[in-house]
Amino acid sequence: MGWFTMHYYCRNLLVLTLALTGAAAVAQGPAYQRGRNATEEEIRAWDISIGPDGKELPPGSGTATEGAQIYAQKCAACHGKTGAEIHPAKLTHMGGAPGPLVGGVGTLSSSKPVKTVGSFWPYATILWDYIRRGMPEFRPGTLTVNEVYALTAFLLFQNGIIKEKDVMDANSLPKVQMPNRDGFVPPKPEWKPGMKRPLGYYP
Repeated sequence: MGWFTMHYYCRNLLVLTLALTGAAAVAQGPAYQRGRNATEEEIRAWDISIGPDGKELPPGSGTATEGAQIYAQKCAACHGKTGAEIHPAKLTHMGGAPGPLVGGVGTLSSSKPVKTVGSFWPYATILWDYIRRGMPEFRPGTLTVNEVYALTAFLLFQNGIIKEKDVMDANSLPKVQMPNRDGFVPPKPEWKPGMKRPLGYYP
């Protein structure tokens, strides 16, 4: 590479570096002059995460009896009449068929574990959260709070975890004891950021 070519190359590299540095400085500035701040209503619409203790659960209620009717109308087409079926022809947007929601208790330690709501999920509140934010698959977020409570109750009943007339609400749902509640590695409350986690604890 000759002197002229090297000089030309280095000059262009310097210009490019300065341009990128300037762009990064602008990007990190306090004002972007684009868009607007989200409103409190918009933030509330997205702030819907429900933890295992269920303290964020909204007012409302539902029973398995009520949930059975909603399930038949809005869920059975993909998940089967009872929730225990597998529909190979019903592909999800991820490309696979939805697995069973019911059954599988006692299979997790076998060579062919069946992971369902009843056999695998540790908290009933997680089921409520998933239904609310992700179902029905192609119309997520369209279910009312009472419908979510009712569908949660229906699936818990189908798995033999609660009775058909049990009312699920913000008070009763967190108290439901799931069969696999103790099947996960428990959190280490004494852990603090920066400390090395014991083997088996992630991240």
